[in-house]
Amino acid sequence: MGNAIRLLYGHCCKPSADSDSLGHHGSAPGVSALAQDLYNFEITSQVPQGLTKHVVSSKKAQANWYKKLSDAWRETKPPPKTPEEASRLVIQTLKRHQKADVEGLLAFYGLPLPHSLVELTTDGAPPSHPHGLKFELHTLPVDAKAVADGDTVTVYVSATDPRESSCLPRDVQAAAVQRSKARAQKNYPKADELHKKIIDSGYRVIPVNHDEVLARKYRIRLRGIDAPESAMPYGKEAKEELTKVVQGKSLRVLVFDEDRYGRCVGDIYCNGIFAQEVMLKKGLAWHYTAYDKRPELEKWEKDARAKRIGLWAARNPEMPWEWRKQKRENQRS
Repeated sequence: MGNAIRLLYGHCCKPSADSDSLGHHGSAPGVSALAQDLYNFEITSQVPQGLTKHVVSSKKAQANWYKKLSDAWRETKPPPKTPEEASRLVIQTLKRHQKADVEGLLAFYGLPLPHSLVELTTDGAPPSHPHGLKFELHTLPVDAKAVADGDTVTVYVSATDPRESSCLPRDVQAAAVQRSKARAQKNYPKADELHKKIIDSGYRVIPVNHDEVLARKYRIRLRGIDAPESAMPYGKEAKEELTKVVQGKSLRVLVFDEDRYGRCVGDIYCNGIFAQEVMLKKGLAWHYTAYDKRPELEKWEKDARAKRIGLWAARNPEMPWEWRKQKRENQRS
């Protein structure tokens, strides 16, 4: 059982026998501290020292919370990595418990309180049979480096996926087999040469769970939003937020179009979250009304404007399409 728990929590933190090394939970990363305490609870059935000062319920009630949280943490794939994800898990799992207890527990770990979280109104599932849908992708887990900016991400889909396997080029499949043999023979120069051929064909061999998976590359442009470019104010924040949403997660991508740069224009869903909703509600993107007329996206942008969240804190933020147009004109002159 201990090994299973280590596998569950080990990537988030390394449980230590020296409990004093964390100090007060507010001074340690909240997600790691909570993960370690859940790990310790499954072994000892003991809740953390000092928690009682932050909550109103008894030790027995606290043990009940940690049992529920441990089960919820195990069932969440992948487990929470950011403070917001951990906070949402706590709030959802303990939603029937006293508000003072939930907020006290979050404060104990330095996690965001309910009022500071952006409320997501969608259920994280796409509408059934959306108009204009061309095809759907189910991706491998996304690497943080794959996020180019706040509205563009590169994803990979396994060649064993039914849609992909039906159109996998024979030369790519052959190159992947030959590369595997070359690596087994420790002929790494030949393996690298074959992988370059695979990459040039729009595929890549991706390491997944100590295995290698041949996968097709897709560049995704989030439909209906336009985030600040990297060199613009809030460009960095937009990229970081999208990275938090997709990093390490397998995405469901609904593709509706292809833009002039060869990117698939689509909606991204992962772990019960609609990516465009997050970006708009956090004030890190515009509703791209020139190409999208969905009223919910319009409302999310208006709400963020009214609250002066993110880029809307500025009095007159520059629109990215105008910024790009100005940049093109400067290059011509």
